[in-house]
Amino acid sequence: MKNFLKLMFLLLPLFIAAGCTSAATSAEEYFSIGMAYFELGKYEEAEKWLNRAKSANRTTVASQYNLGRLAFERQRYNEAAVYFENILKRDRNNILALKAAAYTRIKTGSLDIANKHYQKLLELVPESADDGYNHALVLYAMERYGEAEQVLEKYRISLMEKSEVQLLYARAQGAQNKAEAINSYSLWLRSNTDAKVRYEYGMTLEHQQYYARAMEEYRKAVSETHDRELINKIRFALGSLLLTADRDSSEGISEIQEAVKNGFNDLEAAEKLLIRPGINPANMERIRNIIKDLRTADKSETDS
Repeated sequence: MKNFLKLMFLLLPLFIAAGCTSAATSAEEYFSIGMAYFELGKYEEAEKWLNRAKSANRTTVASQYNLGRLAFERQRYNEAAVYFENILKRDRNNILALKAAAYTRIKTGSLDIANKHYQKLLELVPESADDGYNHALVLYAMERYGEAEQVLEKYRISLMEKSEVQLLYARAQGAQNKAEAINSYSLWLRSNTDAKVRYEYGMTLEHQQYYARAMEEYRKAVSETHDRELINKIRFALGSLLLTADRDSSEGISEIQEAVKNGFNDLEAAEKLLIRPGINPANMERIRNIIKDLRTADKSETDS
């Protein structure tokens, strides 16, 4: 009843206007009725009226844009993208359509198209930090890490104020094995806690040969999560590092054995230890036994 009354309130002026002019309802009125239904979340009715409205030149663009929004709300992303991009065929500089098309193309997985839309959008509104961040996300997903870093560097205020921007910046640098990633991760972790990010930070430190700090971060990361799969990955990384950083200790092999016992089954990661320099012969023999057990388990799972 509440929604019905709200709908009547929204539509009453339109019915009055239609009665005063003629029995035919204009395209503008179709559009208004469609948007009234949209506001109420009645998407099928909204779609019906907006489709009527888009036939008229005066309401074509607005109708297509909102039909795109409707499709997006209903997770019909390919359909939504078509609506937004039809607008761009008429007006390639339509900022609202560019924003919507770019973000929708992320949802469809069409990253090349999303990238082109964001490039055009940021030519028109280069000051838009939110769109810059989304563009950098697309570039990162395309493994164009250097370009993602460069885009983010244009938005220094966001880099200082928004944690999601700081983290993407750190990850883009880390993916390029840049030493600067150490400071970027450290800055993010001053104000945030996340075991996965700390694990990434540990790997960055290890890659830059800050072994003691890397071990410290791995141990902190284990204490910050209850995710068993993540704990196993971190313990394996810690154990692998200890095998060479403290080669005469049994702690490294113990960490790896504990990870495997609790479900770690990354055979490829374990096999890489066979070519890792600096592991003492006794531990190398234990690693071969671990790999043998993992291969057996993998074969059993495949056969079943």
